[in-house]
Amino acid sequence: MSEELLSLRKQIDAVDDQVLRLLNERARLAQSVGHVKNGVVYKPEREAQVVRRMQADNPGPLPAESISVLYKEIMSACRALEQPLSIAYLGPLGTFSEAAAIKHFGHATQGLACASIDDVFRAVERGEANYGVAPVENSTEGAVNRTLDLLLTSPLKICGEVMLRVRQHLMRRGEGLDGIEVIYSHSQSLGQCHEWLNQHMRGVKTIQATSNGEAARLASENPDAAAIAGELAAERYGLDIVARDIEDEANNTTRFLVLGREETAPSGCDKTSLVLSARHRPSALLELLVPLAAYKINILKLESRPARNSAWEYVFHIDIDGHCINDNIQKALHEILELGVSVKILGSYPVAV
Repeated sequence: MSEELLSLRKQIDAVDDQVLRLLNERARLAQSVGHVKNGVVYKPEREAQVVRRMQADNPGPLPAESISVLYKEIMSACRALEQPLSIAYLGPLGTFSEAAAIKHFGHATQGLACASIDDVFRAVERGEANYGVAPVENSTEGAVNRTLDLLLTSPLKICGEVMLRVRQHLMRRGEGLDGIEVIYSHSQSLGQCHEWLNQHMRGVKTIQATSNGEAARLASENPDAAAIAGELAAERYGLDIVARDIEDEANNTTRFLVLGREETAPSGCDKTSLVLSARHRPSALLELLVPLAAYKINILKLESRPARNSAWEYVFHIDIDGHCINDNIQKALHEILELGVSVKILGSYPVAV
């Protein structure tokens, strides 16, 4: 071993000793904060502020994404010293929903795999889980309508969001593509990989599964089957990835909502999700948007859904820049309410970091 390499390793060891000491010092301080907060172990706005500050102060060479992952895991471990959070997500094991929950909350949590998005909502509403993670839209396949519909009637609040870069892989028990007779996957994943399947697996039967995790589980039971799912699913079910990154769009991303029972305070970089319902008349949508424009509120998303209580009536899901306590948003919402419009604030929450 060269003297230079030995010296560098000794320097790394010395830094590791400092990191270990400082991590435990941080954990002790976090425990003290938890006692002051009377057992409240998760504050979405505070954790978002910590990650953003560390990213802003980061001199490199670590990229911002790595800083986010590291600090979320540190905060996850510190929270678990007080009380591990229980997180409901669309199961079974190995789904992109589980991956999103881990990305947002870290590994030091207790996952609760649910059979449906409805069950994710119910688990949090009943207190069986502290928080839930549910998909709401994909960059190529569009909105997840069931999540939008449940938000209309649920008392839960959106307290965070997760942007997950979706990397679809073909996996099976064994090697190569030969001998695959059936491919399982969620309908959205099959849509996201449509062109690749046409080119490489033409004639192979595809079957929709309730989730990517379930697809991987089914493939693990049949050597002639494969699944399209994420890397976490391959790990959970002991499958070999035989084709990587087979999605048609390179920047395929799914947005997930974090659902809780309490409202979230401002973090300094927030968005607000609303549902607006207007009377069925000409220019009704324009009337809703005029106050937002008048107070210079940036609309990030506008999605219409059929109203459940009247045929051919619609509600509008709108995401806007800012927290609902901001003065300009308060004034705009007041003017909207004066139009006789029904307004439900689904939540104000930190923009994904």
